[in-house]
Amino acid sequence: MINKGLSKMGIFLLNMLSLFPLFILYRLADAFYVLIFYVFGYRRKVVKENLVNAFPEKTTTELYAIEKRFYKFLASLFIEVIKMKSISKKELNKRVKFKNTDLVEAYLKNNESVIFCSSHYGNYEWVCMAIGLNFSGKHYPIYKPLSSEAFDNWFLTMRSKFGNNMVSMRQTLRAIQASKNEPTMFTFGSDQAPSKDESNYWTMFLNQESSIQLGVEKIARKTNRPVFYLKINHLKRGYYEVDCVPICLNPAETAEFEITEMHTHFLEDMIKEAPAYWLWSHRRWKYKPVPKVSKVTAEDQIIMDTMA
Repeated sequence: MINKGLSKMGIFLLNMLSLFPLFILYRLADAFYVLIFYVFGYRRKVVKENLVNAFPEKTTTELYAIEKRFYKFLASLFIEVIKMKSISKKELNKRVKFKNTDLVEAYLKNNESVIFCSSHYGNYEWVCMAIGLNFSGKHYPIYKPLSSEAFDNWFLTMRSKFGNNMVSMRQTLRAIQASKNEPTMFTFGSDQAPSKDESNYWTMFLNQESSIQLGVEKIARKTNRPVFYLKINHLKRGYYEVDCVPICLNPAETAEFEITEMHTHFLEDMIKEAPAYWLWSHRRWKYKPVPKVSKVTAEDQIIMDTMA
């Protein structure tokens, strides 16, 4: 009951805070940056380790500069997420601009569906929110429910604004089946690490062996829906440009894991281009691949004993 009460109070305060204009909220973000970077050192050990492993070629000075820019952006992102509660359609469209949408719209107007690959880069929340305002098809963002029911409902309410139909990860196939007769956009967060038990595919990503979600590839190959990457460019504080980049237009013709490699390395290039805007505080590499132990057959053992 106490935790539930605290959650309600926290949500109430966040809703009140959301009513302030962004120019005031960004002043709060500046103070928040000082707290999380200099005072509390929020996940700085995780961020430093991730950056060192991802960019072994960079100097300590270069890595520190990226780290500071990341925390400044993280503070602004926190404020921008709070603002989702009260942001208007007009202001969102002013701050999130899409380009190269013609090909996506051509599919949708032909009653065909597409898949969007996204990632924890830039203000992925605003971008996902704005898709519902900028395309003609129905938008189904795939999300992972939060452990707190109160905050999960709060996020769902905000994310569902402006025509978005939120779908829990475990309900993805059901939602695709239910909407198969209409033009849709399903948006996947392709950089989220699978659980340890579901880490079935590993590849090199940012200089480290990384487990990759296979959901995008499985659905794309099964349905032959074209795959577009939402390349988010951080123009300046609070302003983003989203390039709809086609990375695979004929998924049914691809080899196994080909699409997974495509979207993984597209993201890698995007991060290398402007590294401060990816979510470095996430424990992306907490699981390591388990070496496969080869079994020695009776015949092998005889051969080894003979050679000893």
